[in-house]
Amino acid sequence: MAKLLGIRIQNFRSLKDVSIGQCKYAQGEALPPLACFVGPNGSGKSTILDAFGFIAQCLRDGVESACDDSGRGGLERLLTRGEAGPIKFELFFDDGAADRPIVYEVHIGEKDGVPSVGVETLRQRRKGEHRGKPYYFLKLMNGKGKVWKGTYSGLAADSKNSEKVALADTSQLGIAALGNLDKHPRIVRVREYIENWYLSYFVPDAARRLPVAGAQRWLDRTGSNVGNVLQYFKRQYPNEFKKILKEIAAAIPGIKKITPVVSQDKRLLLKFDERGYSDPFFQSSMSDGTLKMVAYAVLLADPEPRPFLGIEEPENGLYVELIEELARKLNEYAESPKVTTQILVTTHSPYFVDALLPSQVWFVDKGDDGYTRVRCTQEMPHVQELVNEGIPLGSLWYSRHFTDGGGA
Repeated sequence: MAKLLGIRIQNFRSLKDVSIGQCKYAQGEALPPLACFVGPNGSGKSTILDAFGFIAQCLRDGVESACDDSGRGGLERLLTRGEAGPIKFELFFDDGAADRPIVYEVHIGEKDGVPSVGVETLRQRRKGEHRGKPYYFLKLMNGKGKVWKGTYSGLAADSKNSEKVALADTSQLGIAALGNLDKHPRIVRVREYIENWYLSYFVPDAARRLPVAGAQRWLDRTGSNVGNVLQYFKRQYPNEFKKILKEIAAAIPGIKKITPVVSQDKRLLLKFDERGYSDPFFQSSMSDGTLKMVAYAVLLADPEPRPFLGIEEPENGLYVELIEELARKLNEYAESPKVTTQILVTTHSPYFVDALLPSQVWFVDKGDDGYTRVRCTQEMPHVQELVNEGIPLGSLWYSRHFTDGGGA
């Protein structure tokens, strides 16, 4: 499975031109397994996370649907203020050869008043080449162009392995159609990778509602179907299911035991036994923090994990000690050699940041021009030196060491 090395975003809301991680071919520091974004309200943290959601939705539903989705309001509102467009994304993937990353570039603009794909390309160096310009193996302009078959073809002169492409619908990404064909294995891998991104905007009240019966494979973005996913785990992965219940009970003070109970209409309810109470509680009456820990335990115990997790403000509703514990768990999970999942987190909690390294934390703010800036704290003067002296990273943030002005 591919791994994201870096991303460049242009003309997407406040992200006029933002680069994160490795954004030059085989140069620069790649994104770590866990990357955390901090900064003031309105600085652009959520916009960074939504950029990933937008790309994934463009692949899944088409660009017009992605632009018009709730909270986006159409292409015109997505474009950076004062810019005519297009929106541009450039993603760098490690597809098993770090010195030969695959680069996916896509431009979203407008054609005949409808959001459409203007430019879409994929490029990579050929096998054995470690220098020079990468070659295109997909090159489309307004849905027309060429695609090169196989794994290592890509030279313009290699006409035997190339074919012309003319997509009927320019509101659909080329990788959505071509990524279903066996003769384009690299495009298949890129499509599958982006298709399996998961972004979490957990809403505790949604998790309290009891959904209709039936096992479901994946959590939805709000966590409203956590009971259905647990039902799936209980049926398909009983050992992982027991592990989830055990970890939740250990992480939440006062919880003695968590027992799954099947209701008369065959839904899976969670019964929480707490110290000091003779009667158990069910999920509908549990705290926000408890329900969040349930959802994150489900994510981290998945035997077939997603390649990319984006989590918005995981600290909401959690006690201080649970915030630090969750940060450690997410970090350990992302760093584990047994999984290939990358995690991107936005947070307002210095306690969450305390569990991380400067190389994992980016400070997000806005410049004098009103556009978002993103800077890795590892590159800030004195931050690494102060962390080496034992000062927690979250404390440095709270003391304004991440801002241009230095200390408090």
